[in-house]
Amino acid sequence: MAGPNRAAFWAVWFITSLALIGWFSWELLGADDKTLFMPGPLADGHHQLADDCGVCHTDPLGGGEVLQEACIDCHGWERIKPLDSHPRGKFQDPRNAERLVNIDALHCVTCHTEHRPEITLADGLTQPRDLCFHCHKEIAEERPSHAGMDFMSCKNSGCHNFHDNRALYTDFLIKHLDEPATRKAALLPQRQLAQLLPELADYPHDRYPLQALSASVADAAAGHLGDAQLQRDWLETAHARSGVNCSACHQPLDDTGARQSWTDHPDQTACAQCHSTEVQAFGRGRHGMRLAAGLSPMTTDKSRLPMQSGVEGKQLGCTSCHAAHRFDTVTAAAESCLGCHADDHSLAWKDSPHGKLWQKQQAGDAPAGSGVSCAGCHLPREEQDVNDWMSRIVVQHNQSAVHSPNSKMIRPACLHCHGLEFSLDALADPELISRNFTGQPAGHVETMALAKKEQQRREEKREDQGHGDTSMFGF
Repeated sequence: MAGPNRAAFWAVWFITSLALIGWFSWELLGADDKTLFMPGPLADGHHQLADDCGVCHTDPLGGGEVLQEACIDCHGWERIKPLDSHPRGKFQDPRNAERLVNIDALHCVTCHTEHRPEITLADGLTQPRDLCFHCHKEIAEERPSHAGMDFMSCKNSGCHNFHDNRALYTDFLIKHLDEPATRKAALLPQRQLAQLLPELADYPHDRYPLQALSASVADAAAGHLGDAQLQRDWLETAHARSGVNCSACHQPLDDTGARQSWTDHPDQTACAQCHSTEVQAFGRGRHGMRLAAGLSPMTTDKSRLPMQSGVEGKQLGCTSCHAAHRFDTVTAAAESCLGCHADDHSLAWKDSPHGKLWQKQQAGDAPAGSGVSCAGCHLPREEQDVNDWMSRIVVQHNQSAVHSPNSKMIRPACLHCHGLEFSLDALADPELISRNFTGQPAGHVETMALAKKEQQRREEKREDQGHGDTSMFGF
Protein backbone atom coordinates (compact mmCIF):
# COMPACT_ATOMS: atom_id res chain seq x y z
CA MET A 1 0.00 0.00 0.00
CA ALA A 2 1.48 3.38 -0.99
CA GLY A 3 2.44 5.82 1.72
CA PRO A 4 -0.40 8.38 1.34
CA ASN A 5 -3.01 5.65 0.90
CA ARG A 6 -1.69 3.81 3.93
CA ALA A 7 -1.85 6.95 6.03
CA ALA A 8 -5.40 7.64 4.84
CA PHE A 9 -6.45 4.09 5.71
CA TRP A 10 -5.15 4.35 9.22
CA ALA A 11 -6.69 7.79 9.65
CA VAL A 12 -10.08 6.47 8.58
CA TRP A 13 -9.64 3.39 10.79
CA PHE A 14 -8.72 5.57 13.78
CA ILE A 15 -11.59 8.02 13.29
CA THR A 16 -14.08 5.18 12.75
CA SER A 17 -12.85 3.32 15.84
CA LEU A 18 -13.04 6.50 17.90
CA ALA A 19 -16.58 7.13 16.67
CA LEU A 20 -17.63 3.57 17.49
CA ILE A 21 -16.08 3.78 20.95
CA GLY A 22 -17.87 7.09 21.55
CA TRP A 23 -21.18 5.73 20.30
CA PHE A 24 -20.82 2.53 22.33
CA SER A 25 -19.91 4.49 25.46
CA TRP A 26 -22.90 6.77 25.00
CA GLU A 27 -25.26 3.85 24.50
CA LEU A 28 -23.86 2.11 27.59
CA LEU A 29 -23.50 5.07 29.93
CA GLY A 30 -25.70 7.87 28.63
CA ALA A 31 -28.62 6.62 26.57
CA ASP A 32 -31.88 5.70 28.29
CA ASP A 33 -32.60 2.79 25.93
CA LYS A 34 -30.00 0.04 26.46
CA THR A 35 -31.92 -2.82 24.88
CA LEU A 36 -29.15 -3.02 22.29
CA PHE A 37 -27.08 -4.89 24.86
CA MET A 38 -29.82 -7.36 25.84
CA PRO A 39 -28.38 -10.86 25.22
CA GLY A 40 -31.79 -12.52 25.06
CA PRO A 41 -35.48 -11.99 25.93
CA LEU A 42 -36.66 -11.62 29.50
CA ALA A 43 -38.79 -14.23 31.26
CA ASP A 44 -42.53 -13.70 31.65
CA GLY A 45 -42.16 -12.26 35.13
CA HIS A 46 -39.90 -9.42 34.00
CA HIS A 47 -40.66 -8.96 30.31
CA GLN A 48 -42.55 -5.71 30.82
CA LEU A 49 -39.35 -4.11 32.15
CA ALA A 50 -37.48 -4.79 28.91
CA ASP A 51 -37.60 -1.17 27.80
CA ASP A 52 -35.58 0.00 30.81
CA CYS A 53 -32.57 -2.17 31.63
CA GLY A 54 -31.66 0.26 34.40
CA VAL A 55 -34.40 -1.13 36.64
CA CYS A 56 -32.14 -4.12 37.37
CA HIS A 57 -28.78 -2.98 35.99
CA THR A 58 -28.66 0.15 38.12
CA ASP A 59 -24.94 0.54 37.41
CA PRO A 60 -23.97 -0.26 33.79
CA LEU A 61 -20.48 -1.21 34.94
CA GLY A 62 -21.59 -3.14 38.01
CA GLY A 63 -21.38 -6.88 38.40
CA GLY A 64 -23.24 -9.53 40.33
CA GLU A 65 -23.53 -7.42 43.47
CA VAL A 66 -25.60 -4.86 41.53
CA LEU A 67 -27.98 -7.52 40.25
CA GLN A 68 -28.25 -9.03 43.73
CA GLU A 69 -29.24 -5.67 45.16
CA ALA A 70 -31.82 -5.24 42.41
CA CYS A 71 -33.33 -8.65 43.22
CA ILE A 72 -33.51 -7.85 46.93
CA ASP A 73 -35.06 -4.43 46.29
CA CYS A 74 -38.08 -6.11 44.66
CA HIS A 75 -38.15 -9.58 46.20
CA GLY A 76 -36.36 -9.18 49.52
CA TRP A 77 -39.61 -9.40 51.46
CA GLU A 78 -39.96 -12.98 50.19
CA ARG A 79 -36.52 -14.00 51.46
CA ILE A 80 -37.38 -13.92 55.18
CA LYS A 81 -39.10 -16.42 57.44
CA PRO A 82 -41.80 -17.65 57.43
CA LEU A 83 -42.17 -16.75 53.74
CA ASP A 84 -38.89 -18.43 52.77
CA SER A 85 -38.03 -22.00 53.63
CA HIS A 86 -34.41 -21.38 52.62
CA PRO A 87 -33.59 -17.82 53.80
CA ARG A 88 -30.06 -16.45 53.62
CA GLY A 89 -29.65 -17.01 57.35
CA LYS A 90 -29.89 -20.77 56.88
CA PHE A 91 -26.81 -20.77 54.64
CA GLN A 92 -24.94 -18.17 56.66
CA ASP A 93 -25.05 -20.55 59.62
CA PRO A 94 -21.47 -21.91 59.98
CA ARG A 95 -22.88 -25.44 60.22
CA ASN A 96 -24.09 -25.13 56.62
CA ALA A 97 -21.04 -23.34 55.22
CA GLU A 98 -19.87 -26.38 53.26
CA ARG A 99 -23.10 -26.42 51.29
CA LEU A 100 -22.20 -23.08 49.68
CA VAL A 101 -19.24 -24.71 47.95
CA ASN A 102 -21.57 -26.43 45.47
CA ILE A 103 -24.59 -24.11 45.43
CA ASP A 104 -24.10 -20.41 46.18
CA ALA A 105 -27.57 -20.02 47.69
CA LEU A 106 -26.79 -16.50 48.95
CA HIS A 107 -27.15 -14.98 45.49
CA CYS A 108 -30.36 -15.00 43.48
CA VAL A 109 -28.66 -15.26 40.07
CA THR A 110 -27.19 -18.63 41.02
CA CYS A 111 -30.57 -20.13 40.15
CA HIS A 112 -32.56 -17.36 38.46
CA THR A 113 -30.74 -16.40 35.28
CA GLU A 114 -32.45 -13.93 32.94
CA HIS A 115 -32.05 -13.68 29.15
CA ARG A 116 -31.70 -17.49 28.84
CA PRO A 117 -34.94 -18.77 27.27
CA GLU A 118 -33.31 -22.09 26.40
CA ILE A 119 -33.01 -23.00 30.10
CA THR A 120 -36.06 -21.15 31.40
CA LEU A 121 -38.77 -23.43 32.81
CA ALA A 122 -42.51 -23.13 32.31
CA ASP A 123 -42.92 -20.98 35.43
CA GLY A 124 -40.47 -18.42 34.04
CA LEU A 125 -37.56 -19.41 36.30
CA THR A 126 -34.31 -21.26 35.80
CA GLN A 127 -32.98 -23.85 38.20
CA PRO A 128 -29.77 -25.93 38.32
CA ARG A 129 -30.46 -29.65 37.93
CA ASP A 130 -28.43 -30.46 41.04
CA LEU A 131 -29.97 -27.78 43.28
CA CYS A 132 -31.62 -30.18 45.75
CA PHE A 133 -29.09 -33.00 45.56
CA HIS A 134 -26.14 -31.39 47.34
CA CYS A 135 -28.05 -30.82 50.57
CA HIS A 136 -30.54 -33.70 50.45
CA LYS A 137 -28.60 -36.57 48.88
CA GLU A 138 -29.36 -38.71 51.95
CA ILE A 139 -33.11 -38.15 51.67
CA ALA A 140 -33.83 -41.79 50.79
CA GLU A 141 -32.32 -42.87 54.11
CA GLU A 142 -34.03 -40.13 56.11
CA ARG A 143 -37.37 -40.64 54.35
CA PRO A 144 -37.70 -44.18 52.96
CA SER A 145 -40.83 -43.07 51.13
CA HIS A 146 -38.61 -40.95 48.86
CA ALA A 147 -36.35 -43.80 47.75
CA GLY A 148 -35.89 -43.91 43.98
CA MET A 149 -37.37 -40.46 43.34
CA ASP A 150 -35.61 -38.26 40.78
CA PHE A 151 -34.20 -35.05 42.26
CA MET A 152 -35.64 -33.16 39.29
CA SER A 153 -39.11 -34.13 40.54
CA CYS A 154 -38.72 -32.28 43.86
CA LYS A 155 -40.63 -29.23 42.60
CA ASN A 156 -43.38 -31.17 40.85
CA SER A 157 -46.88 -29.97 41.60
CA GLY A 158 -47.80 -31.04 45.10
CA CYS A 159 -44.21 -31.55 46.20
CA HIS A 160 -41.62 -29.05 47.44
CA ASN A 161 -41.04 -25.35 46.83
CA PHE A 162 -37.55 -24.05 47.51
CA HIS A 163 -38.76 -20.73 48.88
CA ASP A 164 -42.34 -20.65 50.18
CA ASN A 165 -42.96 -24.26 51.21
CA ARG A 166 -45.46 -23.50 53.98
CA ALA A 167 -48.33 -25.37 52.31
CA LEU A 168 -46.19 -28.49 51.73
CA TYR A 169 -44.20 -28.64 54.94
CA THR A 170 -44.48 -32.10 56.51
CA ASP A 171 -46.03 -30.98 59.81
CA PHE A 172 -48.57 -28.87 57.91
CA LEU A 173 -49.50 -31.83 55.72
CA ILE A 174 -49.96 -34.11 58.73
CA LYS A 175 -52.11 -31.50 60.44
CA HIS A 176 -54.49 -31.49 57.46
CA LEU A 177 -54.77 -35.24 56.85
CA ASP A 178 -58.23 -36.75 56.21
CA GLU A 179 -60.02 -33.49 55.51
CA PRO A 180 -63.21 -33.47 53.36
CA ALA A 181 -62.99 -32.11 49.83
CA THR A 182 -65.25 -29.19 50.75
CA ARG A 183 -65.61 -27.74 54.23
CA LYS A 184 -69.00 -27.36 55.90
CA ALA A 185 -68.33 -23.70 56.64
CA ALA A 186 -66.83 -22.68 53.27
CA LEU A 187 -66.44 -18.93 53.71
CA LEU A 188 -63.79 -16.37 52.83
CA PRO A 189 -62.72 -14.04 55.67
CA GLN A 190 -64.22 -10.57 55.64
CA ARG A 191 -62.20 -7.40 55.07
CA GLN A 192 -61.74 -5.28 58.20
CA LEU A 193 -60.39 -1.86 57.24
CA ALA A 194 -63.62 0.08 57.80
CA GLN A 195 -64.25 -1.52 61.20
CA LEU A 196 -60.70 -0.97 62.44
CA LEU A 197 -60.07 2.55 61.10
CA PRO A 198 -60.55 4.21 64.51
CA GLU A 199 -57.78 2.00 65.94
CA LEU A 200 -55.23 2.31 63.11
CA ALA A 201 -52.40 4.56 64.27
CA ASP A 202 -50.97 5.00 60.76
CA TYR A 203 -54.27 6.24 59.27
CA PRO A 204 -54.14 10.05 58.68
CA HIS A 205 -56.87 10.88 61.19
CA ASP A 206 -55.78 14.52 61.34
CA ARG A 207 -56.47 15.00 57.63
CA TYR A 208 -59.55 12.81 57.29
CA PRO A 209 -61.60 12.78 60.52
CA LEU A 210 -63.91 9.79 60.62
CA GLN A 211 -67.18 11.57 60.00
CA ALA A 212 -69.71 11.29 57.20
CA LEU A 213 -69.63 14.03 54.57
CA SER A 214 -72.51 15.46 52.55
CA ALA A 215 -72.67 17.05 49.11
CA SER A 216 -72.79 20.51 50.71
CA VAL A 217 -69.22 20.21 52.01
CA ALA A 218 -67.66 18.67 48.88
CA ASP A 219 -64.47 20.66 48.24
CA ALA A 220 -63.85 19.95 44.55
CA ALA A 221 -62.06 22.70 42.65
CA ALA A 222 -64.14 25.25 40.78
CA GLY A 223 -65.76 23.76 37.70
CA HIS A 224 -65.66 20.19 39.01
CA LEU A 225 -68.86 20.11 41.06
CA GLY A 226 -71.30 20.17 38.15
CA ASP A 227 -71.42 16.43 37.52
CA ALA A 228 -74.28 15.17 39.68
CA GLN A 229 -73.50 11.51 38.89
CA LEU A 230 -69.94 11.82 40.18
CA GLN A 231 -71.29 13.38 43.38
CA ARG A 232 -73.77 10.55 43.86
CA ASP A 233 -71.07 7.98 43.21
CA TRP A 234 -68.79 9.58 45.82
CA LEU A 235 -71.55 9.96 48.43
CA GLU A 236 -72.30 6.23 48.25
CA THR A 237 -68.72 5.21 49.03
CA ALA A 238 -66.87 4.46 52.24
CA HIS A 239 -64.75 7.50 51.38
CA ALA A 240 -67.59 9.94 51.94
CA ARG A 241 -68.71 8.04 55.04
CA SER A 242 -65.18 8.24 56.47
CA GLY A 243 -64.40 11.91 55.92
CA VAL A 244 -62.41 11.59 52.68
CA ASN A 245 -63.29 14.67 50.61
CA CYS A 246 -62.58 15.43 46.95
CA SER A 247 -59.30 17.22 47.69
CA ALA A 248 -57.94 14.17 49.54
CA CYS A 249 -57.42 12.37 46.22
CA HIS A 250 -57.35 15.20 43.70
CA GLN A 251 -55.06 17.44 45.77
CA PRO A 252 -52.96 15.11 47.91
CA LEU A 253 -50.34 16.52 50.25
CA ASP A 254 -46.73 16.66 49.12
CA ASP A 255 -43.71 15.70 51.22
CA THR A 256 -43.81 19.03 53.04
CA GLY A 257 -47.46 18.66 53.98
CA ALA A 258 -48.65 21.28 51.51
CA ARG A 259 -51.70 20.69 49.34
CA GLN A 260 -50.75 20.04 45.69
CA SER A 261 -52.46 21.58 42.69
CA TRP A 262 -55.64 19.94 41.44
CA THR A 263 -55.33 16.89 39.19
CA ASP A 264 -58.23 15.32 37.33
CA HIS A 265 -56.60 11.89 37.35
CA PRO A 266 -55.06 10.96 40.73
CA ASP A 267 -52.58 8.10 40.65
CA GLN A 268 -51.56 5.45 43.18
CA THR A 269 -49.66 7.99 45.31
CA ALA A 270 -52.97 9.51 46.33
CA CYS A 271 -54.37 6.08 47.23
CA ALA A 272 -51.25 5.27 49.27
CA GLN A 273 -52.10 7.98 51.81
CA CYS A 274 -54.63 5.60 53.36
CA HIS A 275 -54.02 2.31 51.54
CA SER A 276 -50.24 2.05 51.68
CA THR A 277 -50.32 -1.70 52.39
CA GLU A 278 -52.39 -2.39 49.28
CA VAL A 279 -50.44 0.00 47.03
CA GLN A 280 -47.10 -1.47 48.12
CA ALA A 281 -48.34 -4.99 47.37
CA PHE A 282 -49.77 -3.87 44.02
CA GLY A 283 -46.31 -2.64 43.03
CA ARG A 284 -44.84 -6.09 43.67
CA GLY A 285 -47.13 -7.83 41.18
CA ARG A 286 -47.18 -7.81 37.41
CA HIS A 287 -49.98 -5.27 37.27
CA GLY A 288 -48.08 -2.61 39.20
CA MET A 289 -44.39 -3.45 38.91
CA ARG A 290 -43.73 -0.79 36.28
CA LEU A 291 -45.23 1.90 38.50
CA ALA A 292 -43.13 0.71 41.43
CA ALA A 293 -40.03 0.98 39.21
CA GLY A 294 -40.87 4.57 38.29
CA LEU A 295 -41.96 3.68 34.74
CA SER A 296 -45.20 4.35 32.89
CA PRO A 297 -48.11 2.06 33.84
CA MET A 298 -48.39 -1.48 32.53
CA THR A 299 -50.71 -1.65 29.51
CA THR A 300 -52.74 -4.59 28.27
CA ASP A 301 -50.82 -4.79 24.98
CA LYS A 302 -47.70 -5.74 27.00
CA SER A 303 -49.44 -8.81 28.43
CA ARG A 304 -48.41 -12.29 27.31
CA LEU A 305 -51.85 -13.63 28.26
CA PRO A 306 -54.88 -13.48 25.92
CA MET A 307 -56.77 -10.20 26.30
CA GLN A 308 -60.28 -9.12 25.34
CA SER A 309 -60.59 -7.22 22.09
CA GLY A 310 -61.03 -3.49 22.44
CA VAL A 311 -58.84 -3.05 25.53
CA GLU A 312 -55.58 -2.51 23.68
CA GLY A 313 -53.39 0.06 25.42
CA LYS A 314 -55.46 0.19 28.61
CA GLN A 315 -53.29 1.32 31.52
CA LEU A 316 -53.25 -0.54 34.82
CA GLY A 317 -53.49 1.44 38.02
CA CYS A 318 -55.73 1.54 41.07
CA THR A 319 -58.69 3.03 39.20
CA SER A 320 -58.38 0.51 36.35
CA CYS A 321 -60.18 -1.99 38.58
CA HIS A 322 -61.64 0.30 41.26
CA ALA A 323 -63.52 2.73 39.04
CA ALA A 324 -62.93 6.32 40.10
CA HIS A 325 -65.48 7.83 42.53
CA ARG A 326 -67.49 4.63 43.04
CA PHE A 327 -64.56 2.39 44.04
CA ASP A 328 -66.90 -0.57 43.79
CA THR A 329 -65.10 -3.57 45.29
CA VAL A 330 -67.74 -5.97 43.92
CA THR A 331 -67.00 -4.85 40.36
CA ALA A 332 -63.27 -4.94 41.04
CA ALA A 333 -63.47 -8.52 42.31
CA ALA A 334 -64.61 -10.07 39.02
CA GLU A 335 -65.99 -7.75 36.35
CA SER A 336 -62.83 -5.70 36.14
CA CYS A 337 -60.72 -8.84 35.70
CA LEU A 338 -62.93 -10.25 32.94
CA GLY A 339 -62.96 -6.88 31.20
CA CYS A 340 -59.36 -7.60 30.17
CA HIS A 341 -58.49 -11.28 30.61
CA ALA A 342 -59.64 -13.70 27.91
CA ASP A 343 -57.73 -16.91 28.70
CA ASP A 344 -59.69 -20.16 29.08
CA HIS A 345 -59.50 -20.13 32.89
CA SER A 346 -60.97 -16.62 33.10
CA LEU A 347 -63.68 -17.19 30.49
CA ALA A 348 -64.81 -20.38 32.25
CA TRP A 349 -65.31 -18.65 35.63
CA LYS A 350 -68.88 -17.40 35.15
CA ASP A 351 -70.31 -20.90 34.58
CA SER A 352 -68.01 -22.60 37.10
CA PRO A 353 -69.05 -23.62 40.63
CA HIS A 354 -67.03 -20.63 41.89
CA GLY A 355 -68.78 -18.20 39.57
CA LYS A 356 -72.23 -19.53 40.40
CA LEU A 357 -71.58 -19.18 44.13
CA TRP A 358 -70.50 -15.57 43.53
CA GLN A 359 -73.68 -14.81 41.59
CA LYS A 360 -75.81 -16.33 44.37
CA GLN A 361 -74.06 -14.19 46.94
CA GLN A 362 -74.58 -11.01 44.93
CA ALA A 363 -78.26 -11.88 44.49
CA GLY A 364 -78.61 -12.17 48.27
CA ASP A 365 -79.28 -15.91 48.14
CA ALA A 366 -76.04 -16.90 49.92
CA PRO A 367 -74.15 -15.43 52.89
CA ALA A 368 -71.25 -13.01 52.56
CA GLY A 369 -67.99 -14.81 51.91
CA SER A 370 -69.59 -17.84 50.27
CA GLY A 371 -69.06 -16.56 46.72
CA VAL A 372 -65.72 -17.00 44.99
CA SER A 373 -64.72 -14.19 42.67
CA CYS A 374 -61.50 -13.87 40.66
CA ALA A 375 -60.06 -11.79 43.48
CA GLY A 376 -61.10 -14.35 46.09
CA CYS A 377 -58.32 -16.64 44.85
CA HIS A 378 -55.90 -14.40 42.96
CA LEU A 379 -56.01 -11.51 45.43
CA PRO A 380 -56.63 -13.55 48.57
CA ARG A 381 -57.55 -12.16 51.95
CA GLU A 382 -54.72 -12.55 54.43
CA GLU A 383 -54.21 -11.69 58.06
CA GLN A 384 -51.39 -9.17 58.41
CA ASP A 385 -49.90 -7.50 61.46
CA VAL A 386 -50.73 -3.80 61.69
CA ASN A 387 -48.60 -3.15 64.75
CA ASP A 388 -47.34 -5.01 67.82
CA TRP A 389 -50.81 -5.55 69.26
CA MET A 390 -53.14 -5.78 66.30
CA SER A 391 -53.72 -7.52 62.96
CA ARG A 392 -56.37 -7.24 60.28
CA ILE A 393 -57.62 -9.03 57.17
CA VAL A 394 -56.06 -7.40 54.10
CA VAL A 395 -56.67 -8.07 50.42
CA GLN A 396 -53.31 -9.15 48.98
CA HIS A 397 -52.99 -6.88 45.92
CA ASN A 398 -49.85 -8.62 44.64
CA GLN A 399 -51.66 -10.94 42.25
CA SER A 400 -48.35 -12.60 41.36
CA ALA A 401 -47.77 -13.79 44.93
CA VAL A 402 -49.84 -16.96 44.53
CA HIS A 403 -49.15 -17.90 40.92
CA SER A 404 -45.73 -19.51 40.72
CA PRO A 405 -45.87 -22.19 41.87
CA ASN A 406 -49.63 -22.36 42.28
CA SER A 407 -49.36 -24.31 45.55
CA LYS A 408 -48.68 -20.91 47.14
CA MET A 409 -52.42 -20.33 46.70
CA ILE A 410 -53.35 -23.14 49.09
CA ARG A 411 -52.90 -21.41 52.44
CA PRO A 412 -54.36 -17.97 51.68
CA ALA A 413 -57.16 -19.10 49.34
CA CYS A 414 -58.01 -22.79 48.84
CA LEU A 415 -58.10 -23.91 52.47
CA HIS A 416 -60.88 -21.49 53.37
CA CYS A 417 -63.26 -23.77 51.48
CA HIS A 418 -61.46 -27.03 50.64
CA GLY A 419 -59.40 -29.73 52.26
CA LEU A 420 -55.67 -29.83 51.61
CA GLU A 421 -55.65 -33.13 49.68
CA PHE A 422 -58.40 -32.00 47.31
CA SER A 423 -56.61 -28.66 46.81
CA LEU A 424 -53.35 -30.37 45.89
CA ASP A 425 -55.10 -32.66 43.40
CA ALA A 426 -57.01 -29.78 41.82
CA LEU A 427 -53.95 -27.55 41.42
CA ALA A 428 -52.03 -30.44 39.80
CA ASP A 429 -54.64 -30.83 37.04
CA PRO A 430 -54.02 -28.36 34.17
CA GLU A 431 -57.26 -29.28 32.39
CA LEU A 432 -59.30 -28.71 35.54
CA ILE A 433 -57.62 -25.33 36.01
CA SER A 434 -58.44 -24.43 32.40
CA ARG A 435 -62.11 -25.20 33.15
CA ASN A 436 -61.91 -23.03 36.27
CA PHE A 437 -62.37 -26.10 38.49
CA THR A 438 -65.57 -27.29 36.88
CA GLY A 439 -65.56 -31.01 37.64
CA GLN A 440 -63.28 -33.18 39.74
CA PRO A 441 -59.49 -33.64 39.58
CA ALA A 442 -58.55 -36.29 37.01
CA GLY A 443 -55.52 -37.52 38.95
CA HIS A 444 -54.22 -37.87 42.46
CA VAL A 445 -50.87 -36.76 43.83
CA GLU A 446 -49.19 -38.90 46.48
CA THR A 447 -48.24 -36.03 48.78
CA MET A 448 -50.77 -36.76 51.52
CA ALA A 449 -50.10 -40.51 51.34
CA LEU A 450 -46.42 -39.80 51.95
CA ALA A 451 -47.37 -37.53 54.86
CA LYS A 452 -49.51 -40.35 56.30
CA LYS A 453 -46.53 -42.71 56.12
CA GLU A 454 -44.33 -40.14 57.82
CA GLN A 455 -46.91 -39.72 60.59
CA GLN A 456 -46.94 -43.48 61.14
CA ARG A 457 -43.14 -43.61 61.13
CA ARG A 458 -42.99 -40.91 63.80
CA GLU A 459 -45.56 -42.69 65.96
CA GLU A 460 -43.67 -45.96 65.70
CA LYS A 461 -40.42 -44.21 66.57
CA ARG A 462 -41.99 -42.61 69.64
CA GLU A 463 -43.34 -46.00 70.75
CA ASP A 464 -39.94 -47.64 70.29
CA GLN A 465 -38.21 -44.92 72.26
CA GLY A 466 -40.87 -44.80 74.98
CA HIS A 467 -40.95 -48.54 75.82
CA GLY A 468 -44.18 -47.99 77.69
CA ASP A 469 -42.71 -45.14 79.75
CA THR A 470 -45.37 -43.66 82.02
CA SER A 471 -43.19 -40.98 83.59
CA MET A 472 -44.19 -37.35 83.76
CA PHE A 473 -43.00 -36.41 80.26
CA GLY A 474 -43.38 -39.75 78.50
CA PHE A 475 -40.03 -39.63 76.67
